[in-house]
Amino acid sequence: MNGIWLLYGANGYTGELIAREAVRRGMRPILAGRTASSIAPLANELGLDHRVMALDDALAIDRALGDVAAVLNCAGPFSRTARPMVEACLRGRVHYLDITGEVDVFEACAAHGGDARVAGIMLLPGVGFDVVPTDCLGAHLKARLPSATHLALGFQIESRVSRGTATTAIENIHRGGLVRKGGALTRVPPGYKTRQIDFGRGPVSAVTIPWGDVATAFHSTGIPNVEVYMAAPAETQAMLRFARVAGGLLGTKPFQMLLKAAIARAPRGPSAEQRATARSLIWGEAKDAERTVVSRLDAPESYALTVLTALGAISKVLHGAARSGYQTPSLAFGADFILEMDGVTRTDG
Repeated sequence: MNGIWLLYGANGYTGELIAREAVRRGMRPILAGRTASSIAPLANELGLDHRVMALDDALAIDRALGDVAAVLNCAGPFSRTARPMVEACLRGRVHYLDITGEVDVFEACAAHGGDARVAGIMLLPGVGFDVVPTDCLGAHLKARLPSATHLALGFQIESRVSRGTATTAIENIHRGGLVRKGGALTRVPPGYKTRQIDFGRGPVSAVTIPWGDVATAFHSTGIPNVEVYMAAPAETQAMLRFARVAGGLLGTKPFQMLLKAAIARAPRGPSAEQRATARSLIWGEAKDAERTVVSRLDAPESYALTVLTALGAISKVLHGAARSGYQTPSLAFGADFILEMDGVTRTDG
């Protein structure tokens, strides 16, 4: 396989972090984006080639991918960018990776699994913080308890989210919560459940959220009942309860514009100091009728970890470790893939 890969959305917060670390490692991605003004300055600074294409122009995407072995899509919200890029990758027989955490994107990629096998390419969404650590932890728990019928995953992070992550959350706030029951994705109210979870530093209050593992963990483990939790203060949980009655209003255009304007005034994402010092704590619990097993990960800050896992995944793909069809991180690279990242440790309770 040729070593040419394209990083789309390199002008975004996470995409830029990945581009800079790739160059530091001696990698030479082609940077790409919707406009030259958004992508050329970074490409020139890093001494990289760049290409420009809007994702509503199929011919432009096809031309941009003509000599490319793999794409890493870092442009969110992925509900808008994944479909045209996946379709182009299927046409051009190019491996597709992204850093989404959006359930609909995972399920759409899974639906294209047969097409990807025919094309001989891998569709691997979610090679960032969502969902690599939790997906790998879920697969590890399944190996510890093969008879598990229920899987709960959760995380506690110390840093802020980026504007892109916040925008995705705002665009989906009116849709409510999501869990998997009996193998089926099931809509539930926002803040559906709360529980005390010890992520490794003592019990804290956590609440269910519609995170990507609600989709991917079932594909990775076959466990039919999945819930995902986030450590959250009382005010965040209260806001989720408010969304139960105000969800329709929060989804209207005026409120979306108001919320996104507030996001635009916030910092792009965690500072360099935060990325260097903050930690991410990940917890998982698998149960059957008789037993419960718990495992935990202690990992770098979530965006720092995304840089590591995304580049780890694209490197494996370029070196031939790409299974055709739809894959999750643990299906593609194994439950221990997360342990290949610097600063990650796993403990079993």
